[in-house]
Parts: sequence; C-alpha cells; structure tokens
Amino acid sequence: MEKLHSKKMLSSSKSSSTERYVDVAEVRDGVIVLNSGALRSVLLVSSINFDLKSTDEQDAIVLQYQNFLNSLDFPIQIVISSRKFNITPYLEMLYNLEKGQRNELLRLQTSEYRTFIKNLTDRTNLMSKFFYVVVPFSPVEDKNRGILPNLGSLFNPRRTVLAKREVFETYKNQLWQRVDHVRSALSSTGVKAAALNTEELIELLYNSYNPTLFTNTIVRDISDIDLADLPQ
Repeated sequence: MEKLHSKKMLSSSKSSSTERYVDVAEVRDGVIVLNSGALRSVLLVSSINFDLKSTDEQDAIVLQYQNFLNSLDFPIQIVISSRKFNITPYLEMLYNLEKGQRNELLRLQTSEYRTFIKNLTDRTNLMSKFFYVVVPFSPVEDKNRGILPNLGSLFNPRRTVLAKREVFETYKNQLWQRVDHVRSALSSTGVKAAALNTEELIELLYNSYNPTLFTNTIVRDISDIDLADLPQ
C-alpha cells in the first residue's frame, strides 16, 4: 500500500501543506480512493492528427466517438495537461555522449548541438501535452449489496473501502470493468489508452498540485504501451 503523501513530500509547516486541499485519501493498486470513498482510475490516452485524415476517415472517427459517448452509462472526465517540456534528461544524455566521444571533431559537434538545444529551450517555451480520461466508481452505485451493508458504508464510505480489503477489491473490479469498456470503445477511434499505476498516479497528482515547483515529467510513453500488460 502506498500513500499519496510521504513525510518527505509534506512541508514542515502543517498549515502550509497542500494535503488539506487534496480530496484524495489514498492511492493503491492503481486506484485513487477519494475522501468520499469513491474510486477513480486515470487513463493516459494517445492523440491522433485529425487534420491529416481523409474525409472518410474523419467521418468514421467522429461516428465511432459518438458511439463511444452513447455507450456510456456513467460519467467520465477528460483532462488535458499542458506543461513545460522537461528537456534535462536529453541534455544529460548529450553531455555523457560528448564526454565519451574520442573523435575531437564529433565531440565538438556534439557540444555545439547540446548548446544549441539548450539555448533554444531557454528562449522558447516547449510544451508537452498529455490527455487523460478519468473513470469513476462510487460505492453507492453498487447494486449487488443489500440495504443493511449500504447503511454502514453510507455514514463512513471511506473507512469501509480502506478498512475492508474484500470491499475494496469488489469495487475495484467493478471500476476495471468500466475501464475496459472505455479502452475498448476508444480503440475503435484509433486512440490508445492505458491505465496509470500507483506510482504514476502519485506523480501525476503531485505535479498537478505543485505546477510551479516541478516541471512535468513524462509519466509514460504511450507508443511503448503493451496493452496486454494492463490490469484486466
């Protein structure tokens, strides 16, 4: 089990901590548990260049997207995150390549190229854009539970979900069914989708609540996703 906040992440001054403003109780097993007891799964979604498609392809994409929206019997949230592109890892790779270059001419060219890239990024705000779909599930939506069990979870749903592992697993499985439906429906439009794991969710939330302190890091390269490795 992994907590959203660790002691290292929290400020020494409790009053200034952002934890008081985060409606997240816990993140575990690739699921966000809200203070209300509701669950959330976040899908990282790829993009397509709609303008480069032919007219028939555009019409097909729009039709499939309409079918996707019409197939939903639960709400979803579409989030677009734009952050300054983190070029530091690439510059470090170029620096290591330069240091290991034995050919003086190639070493000089690598150094000039690294300087050019650094100056370019310093003058220009290169932005990275990520697309997410948030899939929800709330305990009150569970139609398989009786009236008495629901009365207990009604007064303190968060404690019910966090304290009882079997309850959490039941709700998580129902959430995954929705996630599978969203992924399958989006794939018909030519878009890939993958659920973020626990570490990636914590990173996403932390970057979202600290936009001025940290540049956004790439959570996952959508082109490298193996859909067979995702939770079923």
